Amino acid sequence: MTPHPSSRFMECLQYAAHKHRDQRRKDPAQTPYVNHVINVSTILAVEACIEDEAVLMAAILHDVVEDTDATFADLEALFGADVCGLVREVTDDKSLDKQERKRLQIANAAKTSPRAKLIKLADKLDNLRDLLVNTPQGWTEERRELYFVWAKQVVDNLRGTNTNLELKLDEIFRQRGLL
Repeated sequence: MTPHPSSRFMECLQYAAHKHRDQRRKDPAQTPYVNHVINVSTILAVEACIEDEAVLMAAILHDVVEDTDATFADLEALFGADVCGLVREVTDDKSLDKQERKRLQIANAAKTSPRAKLIKLADKLDNLRDLLVNTPQGWTEERRELYFVWAKQVVDNLRGTNTNLELKLDEIFRQRGLL
């Protein structure tokens, strides 16, 4: 008997919750990190009207290799090659320094698959919505502003992917004087 598609999604959600269980966002309330990956998947389902289960699952898992002890081999064994491939496309190489990772996000954004671009757009939208109302602990106002500028450079290389998400991101960039 093949499991119902939503069963796979719930297993994915449970896996991400377990892997991110001790992590917190840098906002003043120290929100559980798993809220972010849930937000990214929800943005895709609700605001971008995405029904592709692999994309929604990869959104839940998009930071799990980068930020936990999970591996791509784990993801492929548990959730299949399609989901693993999408996560691989949106995962930064943590062996590189932060500035190089940020540079590569800009440079590689246009080269990623349309499905991976959706995840990147939703990730940026959630991060920027949070930054509009919170300055992460340890960040200066200048660092916060530079994140908006950098995020716009990434988003500009993802354009043509999803009008709904791009309009919402443009509204944030307009509020920050970047459009």
